[in-house]
Amino acid sequence: MGALEALVGQRLIERSRGRRTVSLTEAGRVLLGHAEAIESRLRAAEADFRAYASGRSGSLRVGIYQSVANKVLPEVMRRFKLRWPDVDVQLSEAAHDNDLIDAVERGDLDLTFAIQPIPAGPFEVRELMRDPYVLVTPAGSSMASHRPRIGDLAGLPMIGFQHGKHQDLAEDFLLGRGVRPRVVFRTNDNGTVQAMVASGLGFALAPLLAVDETDPKVRLLQLSETVPPRILVVLWHRDRYRPPAVAAFVDTAIAVAAEIERAHDAFIARSVLAAAPRRRARGRRPRRPASRPA
Repeated sequence: MGALEALVGQRLIERSRGRRTVSLTEAGRVLLGHAEAIESRLRAAEADFRAYASGRSGSLRVGIYQSVANKVLPEVMRRFKLRWPDVDVQLSEAAHDNDLIDAVERGDLDLTFAIQPIPAGPFEVRELMRDPYVLVTPAGSSMASHRPRIGDLAGLPMIGFQHGKHQDLAEDFLLGRGVRPRVVFRTNDNGTVQAMVASGLGFALAPLLAVDETDPKVRLLQLSETVPPRILVVLWHRDRYRPPAVAAFVDTAIAVAAEIERAHDAFIARSVLAAAPRRRARGRRPRRPASRPA
């Protein structure tokens, strides 16, 4: 402790003369507040040296979650392996991206896909894409004949994901407009959410990446009040050594995500246009037959 006090130039603990007790000084409490960050940096440095010593510079450890794994990752992997065939990409999946972000900070992952907001930490973040929310209904639902309003969902049964960033964003949006969802079932499996909607158990408000838009048993609709999209990012530890393969993987992910986002925009535009004629048809008054001359 004496060496540490000499290093910082401050007394860090108070030692009682009578009893053998010690307590932190104000300077000691300030230093303690930095201890967790210092430990994290040391772990990251240790992970770098382990990778260097064991010759793992040809490996890349990537964190993923379900919807990214289904729609973004396959094409990213295909393109990346064409350019970097000798890099061993090791994938780790988690239900919540905060677990993956923690793994990046510890040095257990080189980079991860994640969803905004990102907690404060030693991270470099690049935005990938904006993922719009769609209303998922059974194909035969009366809501499928027009572009529904938020108020149309009041009192209807809802299939929800487990609480987390993207589900809370959707439900908070409904609550902010006075619509309290009546959630009848929750799961984190995208396919199960869609299957439950197709069976008529309820509707879902889901990111488009989490939905199979080719499923004929459901309809994907755009609400008249747009739900703010979730923002997908990729991040890495800014203080760790970043081999060229990491930068190449990030650039590949950004390019693929941009293409998917453009396809999503086109899909949403088609959905809105398809609903417009039906909406006008419902609101049009029938013409009266012309009167015949006497």
